[in-house]
Amino acid sequence: FDIEEIDLEDKKVYDFISNGETIGVFQLESSGMIDLCKWIKPDCLDDITAINALYRPGPMESGMVDDFVDIKNGKKDPTFPFPDLEPVLKDTLGVIVYQEQVMNIARIVAGYSLGQADMLRRAMGKKKVSEMERHKEIFRKGAVEKGFNEKAAIELFEKMANFAAYGFNKSHAVAYALIAYQTAFLKHYYPACFFAGLLSTELNNTDKVTNYINDLKTYDIKVFPPDVNESLWLFNVV
Repeated sequence: FDIEEIDLEDKKVYDFISNGETIGVFQLESSGMIDLCKWIKPDCLDDITAINALYRPGPMESGMVDDFVDIKNGKKDPTFPFPDLEPVLKDTLGVIVYQEQVMNIARIVAGYSLGQADMLRRAMGKKKVSEMERHKEIFRKGAVEKGFNEKAAIELFEKMANFAAYGFNKSHAVAYALIAYQTAFLKHYYPACFFAGLLSTELNNTDKVTNYINDLKTYDIKVFPPDVNESLWLFNVV
């Protein structure tokens, strides 16, 4: 078995996550994350990446999560500030979720270079008012020069500035999503081995051991008491 060779598009694994079967799954095991998985019903790695970025106070309070869930479930259509931004925002259904999207928007709409776009990202993250005002004017001017509507460009900049307080790094979220998918795959297809490994990592945390043992019983797996002739120091499969 090679974890690097598993199918990353296995519908059964995504259904498993969408049903909230994620206790013990990396990054997806809190009650809030379980609810979010049930609401969004991820069907690809991009969705799990977005879930990692969206489940934080800023997006939850700002309504970003509600928009994402409604569009994902077909209650709303995705909208894009400008048609040119569809390639940048398509994966997140028109919702700005990642810092990299802010940088790409600045490049496409206002003609920023990669270096300038990174400076904008930093300024937004630090919320420096004077720096933000300077960038707002650069953004407005660049957008007009490239033929974009001035009012819509300013609205977009303000939306980006508001987002930046809780913008997440996509490359970070992708790495989280991959490990989350891998652990969900193991839990779905090899539950006994998965729980043995999981419990072994939490030997000193009685609350987690209890929680995981309660969960594994729902998969019809028996847990035997310690046995002087059979038991190892770590949990093992017999």
